[in-house]
Amino acid sequence: MQIGVAYSEPAGQTWLRIEVPEETNVQQAIEQSGILKKFPAIDLETYKIGIFGKTAELDTLLKPGDRVEIYRAITADPATVPRRVIAGEDDDE
Repeated sequence: MQIGVAYSEPAGQTWLRIEVPEETNVQQAIEQSGILKKFPAIDLETYKIGIFGKTAELDTLLKPGDRVEIYRAITADPATVPRRVIAGEDDDE
């Protein structure tokens, strides 16, 4: 069956389509994709994993057409991120 494996970094996104046997789980698909060799910083013990935007465990069995997503930690310096103003709120009060 064909599935996709996606990973994104600030420099760009990688999306691989691979053929895996039936009864393949998330971890097996990630390992078979070769993405861990391309991005050795990926740590499956700490990074969250999802299928089409919903978190999944490494032992989740895949279905044909699934897209496995590897989510890296997002870090942002609060001093460099503009504040979001919620509609209707006024900070000057």
